[in-house]
Amino acid sequence: MSESLPEETLLLVDPDLDFLDWATKHLAAKGLRILRCDDAGKAIKVIEKTPVNVVVSAVLLQPFDGLDLLSRIRTQSPDTLVILTTGFPTTGQIIEATQKGAHDVLRKESLSFELRPVVESALQTVEDRRGAVEPLPEMPSGDGRVKIIGVSRALQDVFKLVGRVARSDAPVLISGESGTGKELVAKAVHEYSPRRQQEMITINCGAIPENLLESELFGHEKGSFTGAIAKRSGRFEQADGGTLFLDEIGDMPLSIQVKLLRVLQDGTFSRVGSNDTIKTDVRIVAATHKNLAAEVSAGRFREDLFYRLNVVELRIPPLRERPEDIPLLAEYFLQRITRKNGMARIRISAEATASLASHHWPGNVRELENTIARACALASSQILLPADIPLSSAPGKTSALAHGLDQIINSAPSDAPLVEWITKQVAGRLLDRSGGDFKEASILLGVEQMELKRILSSKTV
Repeated sequence: MSESLPEETLLLVDPDLDFLDWATKHLAAKGLRILRCDDAGKAIKVIEKTPVNVVVSAVLLQPFDGLDLLSRIRTQSPDTLVILTTGFPTTGQIIEATQKGAHDVLRKESLSFELRPVVESALQTVEDRRGAVEPLPEMPSGDGRVKIIGVSRALQDVFKLVGRVARSDAPVLISGESGTGKELVAKAVHEYSPRRQQEMITINCGAIPENLLESELFGHEKGSFTGAIAKRSGRFEQADGGTLFLDEIGDMPLSIQVKLLRVLQDGTFSRVGSNDTIKTDVRIVAATHKNLAAEVSAGRFREDLFYRLNVVELRIPPLRERPEDIPLLAEYFLQRITRKNGMARIRISAEATASLASHHWPGNVRELENTIARACALASSQILLPADIPLSSAPGKTSALAHGLDQIINSAPSDAPLVEWITKQVAGRLLDRSGGDFKEASILLGVEQMELKRILSSKTV
């Protein structure tokens, strides 16, 4: 720890005594007093008697869990910063912990390189805010319906931002490539907000023709245009008191952007064909796969609307930036698909998992889900092998398989029968990859074991 800091007190709370020993040694520093206990009840008693600056606590505790401990600490000692640690934090745990005022949430397996800098950051925050810390308002947890799979630091940072922004009514702009899960994040913002008892209404701005989009958003009066056979309320009326999710906001026509801006400015609008003003109380969450700043520069998106929407931006990282989430997502989709279709349990081989993790995934999570669904539909056994999971090459890139084939072709003797040469080389490499297991190599190649042995023993030159 920094020696410039005055003496501070750190409390470690974890049922694992070995972890307490390790963390005590790992965090030891001049000017830092480290206390420790192995359950939540003892932790509260320590805080009742001793001023504690930072608490590092496990989520899994007795007689109550770390989230409950966090709430009690925030009530009893609002100046104390709390860092929670857990094996596999869920979406709900991270969002709820952030809403309750946690300084950070860390995965146990990352503590060897993350714990010290995060604790140092917390102690520096204590120093910077000494005597001026205001307790964060505590929000009840959401109902847990949103499930976003991922353990990567990048995705967990998104969860923490959701926890912070959900408490307010500030407009949120969710950006990210197609298929990254922007609508799921929008649902999380709604479900962990004070508006969760009301509806979240969704409208895709790019899927509705311009002449109908205004009516969809603001409603219309009977006879206001051809086909308007009755008065109809729009999405802003339907979402009153709740959240309106404007998906693909970057595709909204300029003519509609003007009217949306008015609602954001004063909360009023008029139905198509009416001069009456309607007041609405709606929280706006928008999403786009486009670069809206570039769209503003190109004159396709209003600058004033951009700044109104972009009060808080949540960027969803593409799947290729968080490869550690791919095996978890694949297993989740596999279980969900087999359960939904009443199929027998299917497992993914280590080789198939490695193949998934190395893919570029231009279509992100949606592409991964479709790939797993296709593999389940076509699977010839209860174990998915690389051959069962066809992966397309990313745009502008050559797949590892194509690159390997190029190498084999280029190394073929000029007088060798090319097909036989390639088959034998591929068979040999598959056998090596299988550790000499003829059965597994034959499955990968799609032939019987006897045929595999014949191929390997054949003379091609």
